[in-house]
Amino acid sequence: MLLHMKLIVGIGNPDEKYLETRHNVGFMFVDFVAKKIEADDFVLDKKLNAMVAKGYLDKKPVILAKPLSYVNESGGVVGKMARFYKVKSADIIVVQDDLDIEFGNCKNSFDKNSGGHKGIDSIINSLRTKKFYRLRIGTAVRALDKAREQSEKKRDAFVMDFVLSKFTPKDRETLKDVFKDCWMRLEQIVKQ
Repeated sequence: MLLHMKLIVGIGNPDEKYLETRHNVGFMFVDFVAKKIEADDFVLDKKLNAMVAKGYLDKKPVILAKPLSYVNESGGVVGKMARFYKVKSADIIVVQDDLDIEFGNCKNSFDKNSGGHKGIDSIINSLRTKKFYRLRIGTAVRALDKAREQSEKKRDAFVMDFVLSKFTPKDRETLKDVFKDCWMRLEQIVKQ
């Protein structure tokens, strides 16, 4: 095992129809990181059920992963990868979309509850701890505030449609700045 290896997992949905949707911003950021650090190409690891690439960030070995389970079942893949690579939970960084953070922002957290994100719930259950890092990329817009005032059924339907909708060209421009911010946060986490 390499010392202080970091496992950076972007969560998203694997099907092509979900490319560039808000729920897949974790995949998008991991692709950004792979380019930035000139990592190996992503390859399918059937045993781990993930696309995996290896590289170095700040001279530390990193595994970049995109689980091929759906967002809400990410935990099984993350748990399997943590065991396979013998990575401690504190060396895992999960990149996710976050409906509680305004679009255009990125926050990091450690040892926090899921905030209702089913994918994060799944990872917490699989790792049996919340002591891992998260890069939370904001996807919230004003329309969500109105949806939250609706009945539970209407709200849930709106949220599902919203997270599975694609970023507009203007949104993608904003994401460039968001990813720069997330990159700086990621570097700080890796240096610890």
